Amino acid sequence: MAEGRRGKRLRGWLAGFLVALTAAGCHPMDDLLVTIFGRSMREQPSLDPYDQPLLPAEGTVPFAAGNFPPADGVVQLGQAESAAEFPAPVQPIQLLQQAPEIMELQNPVEPTAGSLARGEEMFNRACSPCHGAGGLGDGPVTEAGMLSFSLLTDEAQEYPDGYIYTIIRVGRGAMPALGHQVAHFDRWHLVNYVRELQGVTPADPTAQDAEDR
Repeated sequence: MAEGRRGKRLRGWLAGFLVALTAAGCHPMDDLLVTIFGRSMREQPSLDPYDQPLLPAEGTVPFAAGNFPPADGVVQLGQAESAAEFPAPVQPIQLLQQAPEIMELQNPVEPTAGSLARGEEMFNRACSPCHGAGGLGDGPVTEAGMLSFSLLTDEAQEYPDGYIYTIIRVGRGAMPALGHQVAHFDRWHLVNYVRELQGVTPADPTAQDAEDR
């Protein structure tokens, strides 16, 4: 029985010692490990940011964001060509201020049948949960109490294409920024499809001829 009591006391002492070390923080435990193993995680070789950067491996291809492919429908495998043609970065405050670089931004994508089909696909993916399939602001998220707005109001119809493009890009109000999810040309396809929902899509003879054929 004496040995049993000594064993209990020893286990109690060890448990108390470990609790004390833990309660005191990491340094005492680290110091103990230094005593046992002769080294500490606090003292190790490290590199500062951009210290001794490595060159890319031979044969690698630079990757540029898929948001800026060189042309519509082309997969981005390298640096975008004619990068100056793409809109410069903007901030949400510029959208609220209706800055000229936003309001005067021109839509480079014609509202062809292909563009409208792609715009509808992207709308169903990224927009309809809030705005609804018809753009009336009655998407399924509204059933959970989330706010959404109709895209068919007179005010929305008066927005220039560049303004709608930028809303998709950087977000506005309750709408989050989708620039990281919706690529550059897809944003313009969305603009064209929203215009179709609004009934203000310009006539496209090329697309009509293709449909007739």
